[in-house]
Amino acid sequence: MSLKQILKDDLKTAMREKNIVKRDSIRAINTMIKQIEVDERRELDDSEVLKLIQKGIKQREEAVVQYKDASRDDLVQKEQEQIDVFKEYMPKQLTDEELETGMKELIAELGATSMKDMGKIMGQASKKFAGVADGKRINEMTKKLLG
Repeated sequence: MSLKQILKDDLKTAMREKNIVKRDSIRAINTMIKQIEVDERRELDDSEVLKLIQKGIKQREEAVVQYKDASRDDLVQKEQEQIDVFKEYMPKQLTDEELETGMKELIAELGATSMKDMGKIMGQASKKFAGVADGKRINEMTKKLLG
């Protein structure tokens, strides 16, 4: 079953159960999907939907930081609840140990030895760990291993 179909089914369930947070979060995801599908006149596949969800999580995490700075705890909680719902649709994230092991293998595979190879590694790592580790974590791990 496609991720879009799962979202559709979960939206119906959330509406039946009157789960407002989940309903609104799924609607936000569907809005992002529809926007691209209408603008570009094409269907998104699961990997593209995952990228959109990841982007939505990142946007909400940035909003949480801003709301905390403004002492708006009510809005912090709302954003955090949406982040939690978004994460339900993401694949399980790699632990730091799993990411480090995978990055060591990739670095050895590419023959990278210094920070000069950072771009080459990041390009491959972003593809290899798409959905299971975000770019920031990959970047930090690369610097740690090459530094």
